[in-house]
Amino acid sequence: MKNISLTVLLVASGLFLSSCSSTGVTASSHITNVQLGAPNFRIVSTNVSGEASSRALFGVSYGLGMAATQFALIPLDDERTLYKAAISALWTRFETENGVAEGRKLALVNVRYDSESINTFFYTKVTTVVVADVVEFE
Repeated sequence: MKNISLTVLLVASGLFLSSCSSTGVTASSHITNVQLGAPNFRIVSTNVSGEASSRALFGVSYGLGMAATQFALIPLDDERTLYKAAISALWTRFETENGVAEGRKLALVNVRYDSESINTFFYTKVTTVVVADVVEFE
């Protein structure tokens, strides 16, 4: 009986230690000096958004503003860098509506991000959403 209890404890510890964990806290700082004294830019698109999610079983997640955290035993998705994936989705959506971004002098302004989470007893999902306006400089 003692050997069975020890085996169960070791297996449970192994599952716990091999589980997935991801955190989406992104404290990014954008330092750019732009002279807005002359009309040298135009607003190309407003409220362009992108989102990314991570789902798992037997865990918990929470989202609060720019923080998104998930800890679970069985991941259902490979995505762990939610902010990066959401920005990539934002640029993909922008290019679908406004043409190729490469080679253009574009900048994201008024960047907003949010996160949300869903938790049930077996299932958890955390989502990060990034919304921004895009300006193009001459």
